[in-house]
Amino acid sequence: MVRLPARPAVSTPWGPPLRLLLEAFRRWWAEFTLQTKLLALSTLAVSLIMTGLTFFALNGIQMDARMGDTRYARDVGLLLAANVTPLVANGNDRQLARVAERFWRKSSSLRYILFADPEGVIYLGLPYSKADGDSELLLIRRISLPQELYRHPQDPLVRQHLSPDGQVTDVFVPLMANGKSLGFVALGFDPNEVVLASAALTREVTVAVFIAIWALVILGAVFNALTITRPVKELLRGVRRIGSGAFDARISVPVGGELGELLQGFNAMASQLQDYDAANIEELRAAQVKQQSLIATMADGAILLDSEGQVVLVNPTARRLFRWEARRLEGEPLVSLLPEDIAMELASPLRQLFEGKENDLDVRSTLSSPSRTLRFVLVAVKDQSSGNLKGITITIQDLTREVELNAAKSRFISNVSHELRTPLFNIKSYVETLFDMGDQLSAEQQKEFLGIANNETDRLTRLVNDVLDLSRLESNHTFAPEPLELRPAMEQTLRSYRLNAHDKGVSLHCEMDPDLPRVQGNWDLLLQVFDNLVGNGLKFTAPGGAIVLRAYLWPDSCPMPQMGDEGNSTSPLPKLRVEISDTGVGMNVNDQSKIFERFFRCENTVHTEVGTGLGLSIVRNIIEKHGSEPRLVSEPGVGTTFWFDLPIEGADADELWMVAERRERETLSI
Repeated sequence: MVRLPARPAVSTPWGPPLRLLLEAFRRWWAEFTLQTKLLALSTLAVSLIMTGLTFFALNGIQMDARMGDTRYARDVGLLLAANVTPLVANGNDRQLARVAERFWRKSSSLRYILFADPEGVIYLGLPYSKADGDSELLLIRRISLPQELYRHPQDPLVRQHLSPDGQVTDVFVPLMANGKSLGFVALGFDPNEVVLASAALTREVTVAVFIAIWALVILGAVFNALTITRPVKELLRGVRRIGSGAFDARISVPVGGELGELLQGFNAMASQLQDYDAANIEELRAAQVKQQSLIATMADGAILLDSEGQVVLVNPTARRLFRWEARRLEGEPLVSLLPEDIAMELASPLRQLFEGKENDLDVRSTLSSPSRTLRFVLVAVKDQSSGNLKGITITIQDLTREVELNAAKSRFISNVSHELRTPLFNIKSYVETLFDMGDQLSAEQQKEFLGIANNETDRLTRLVNDVLDLSRLESNHTFAPEPLELRPAMEQTLRSYRLNAHDKGVSLHCEMDPDLPRVQGNWDLLLQVFDNLVGNGLKFTAPGGAIVLRAYLWPDSCPMPQMGDEGNSTSPLPKLRVEISDTGVGMNVNDQSKIFERFFRCENTVHTEVGTGLGLSIVRNIIEKHGSEPRLVSEPGVGTTFWFDLPIEGADADELWMVAERRERETLSI
């Protein structure tokens, strides 16, 4: 086998110089700043756009002129064809020659006229030469007709071609008579001189504009490289140092004009930033302390996690909820710190947030020890520019109170439904019995049935009134306090219950100094308070017990310090304390903390007396509207004492109203 010698690499003579030129251009281009590059590129783009627009506009003008020229040639051809078609059809060659000659002589731009038969044989042409003595005009020649003319013999054809004498516009017009082709007439026109001049002008203007703009771009780049590039580079280096935190960066380049003022302004800005950096560190620390204080004082628990799920910050409320008071939590994984059941419930939501599947989630969970219902609001914290996850904020709300309130409402609805159904059923039963068996019942039986229906009606009325009273009190209904004697209201209440107390064997007493001042309040509302409290005491007091109503100043006096050695004096306070005591069954400590709540029925746990659980809630609302708060002390098997304070006559009504509003808001927020 013969090994052929390797073919040597072919190198063009301009290869290395071209590479050197490109490398030099790359280094030269790299010297410019981004702004300069953008300016050069934008200038070049503008130059190209303007050149293109100029060329497009001039070319459009040229095309319009050319279209006008071809349209003129087409119209002349059609006019000639219309005049000579009858002559060709009749074979009148001499008259045809005269008409064609007149057309040719009248048009200065008409170069030739040719008449051909359908086969393309020319039988008349202008200009022409005499063949013999009788002026025979026929020329034995054949014309090469365009193929488009055969495909569309009905339509004229206009084209342009370049001849040795210059550009010529050819017009081919078919001669038709009665749908039969008689041949063609071909005309040649010299182009319009204006069009030629316009084409030349377009080329010259375009080249001139392009060269001028390129010259400006090159001159601008050179000027920029000589006067702007170096100061701008120094400014860029200084900006980068400032951006990295080195506020001591300064620029010293001997440049005048606006660029010099810019560099001096940069140095002044750097000096101010250096001063601000020292001053703002303390402000940032103070702002951080304020933010941490705000988070620490939140009523809800707050936990902040980093992008790895580790604890960054925990406020005191969250520490109390999970008993983390004495633990160091920063840097620890949250899942390992939470109770096992809550950690399992939060594992999946946290994973969804870390994986970017969700931006915020709401999870409810139950903490067994102590028994609490918690709501976790998880929100992903992302970088606004990049969208990357920076961490997760977790807000923890204790919904235990809300859950208990909903349960209490459900119990209330159940109790009220039962209480409403029972009297309605009894009333209906006895009324139906009277209606169906009225003649068969004795007078005593009819009276008994009517009495039972009447009692059940009273029971139903009390239940509805309690609900309406509570609704009215909780709808921010206000009243104007007025001075009134408290003893008549207390005695009227005792008189109302004296007969029932006598039947049950319970004694009623009123202990009140007759010289006590009048109080500020509402007569009807205070009567309702006494009625509820005395009625409850009578219901839960066994035979042989007692119920006592008391009223006295509390405290009797208040020490006031005096100037000098005169000692202390006393000043009475504008409060009158009212107590309602009974020797009933009492209640335990847990029930005492809930007794004033809406819908709570203590009798469900200590006795079987019926009720709606609204009476003491009504009492609390009325007392709060008087600017006070009901309290009690109770012991199972010993009895219960309720007490509250009322403002005496002369108290500021506006201040009383403000205190009542504040107590009502505090109650609603609990």
